[in-house]
Amino acid sequence: MLAAPSHPGELIRDETLPSYRLNVSSAAILLQVTRAHLHRVLNAQAALTPEMAVKFEKAFGVSAELLLTMQARYDLARLRAGADVAASIERQVLPAN
Repeated sequence: MLAAPSHPGELIRDETLPSYRLNVSSAAILLQVTRAHLHRVLNAQAALTPEMAVKFEKAFGVSAELLLTMQARYDLARLRAGADVAASIERQVLPAN
């Protein structure tokens, strides 16, 4: 079984910020976001937006496309693991004859 996809904030928190020797407060100032918002993104409590992905790209050279792809995979995995939204739709839609 494959591991669940990582939230992009975890990559930034665990790999990027330490390599620049930045804490959350310093990174928030650099990225011009609130510390609280950055904390939520880094701890997978908030989704990474395209705007934030571009800020990470400009500040640290991490590809915005990579980060947004990670976010999309994370979101899809969480949706599939949760309530079966698609099942209720499939029961209602019949194939055309």
